[in-house]
Amino acid sequence: MLAAEEIQQYLSGAWRLMLGKPDGLRLLDLTADGFWNSFFAILIAAPALIVGWVGVSEDLTLQSAVAGSRFGIVLRLAVVEIGAWILPLIAFALVARRVGIGDRFVHYVVASNWTSAIIAWVMLPAALAHMLLPGAQSFSTLLSLVLFMLTMVFSWRMTNAAIGKGAAVGTAVFAGMFVTSLIVLFALQSLFGIYAPG
Repeated sequence: MLAAEEIQQYLSGAWRLMLGKPDGLRLLDLTADGFWNSFFAILIAAPALIVGWVGVSEDLTLQSAVAGSRFGIVLRLAVVEIGAWILPLIAFALVARRVGIGDRFVHYVVASNWTSAIIAWVMLPAALAHMLLPGAQSFSTLLSLVLFMLTMVFSWRMTNAAIGKGAAVGTAVFAGMFVTSLIVLFALQSLFGIYAPG
């Protein structure tokens, strides 16, 4: 279990990376223990993610888009989300050395995990708006889009700073991970029978 001070330090480091400041890496633990401990970020993100899962499960249940109980749908959404978090990192592990960035693998994974926790909380207002303002669908959709675009900028900056091999390489890694994440997400949604309502 990580201490609160450590969590705050790692989140601060990720935030600096999200602002495009490579010195944020100094606040992260890039040791083997730090690598595995960075997956604790999933628990930090969980409360914000759960709000989103509950909102989506309500939509899917009301529109009969997915079979099963609401709790079962939330569990499936959780598996899909966590799979879409972890599996692209495994894919990155398989190719990083081959494309000449194996020395930055740990940097990227640790930074990405803590950044993902922050992004989950950045997206929370959109999830809350969707749940609490059902009559303002246009507003919540617009808010989701704006926050998503903002998080993409943050993720791109973090990737460039963590990879540390120039904007071209950083952008290629960012694009590759984004596409891989989408492929994994859609594949898991299909596997677990999670289909967006039409």
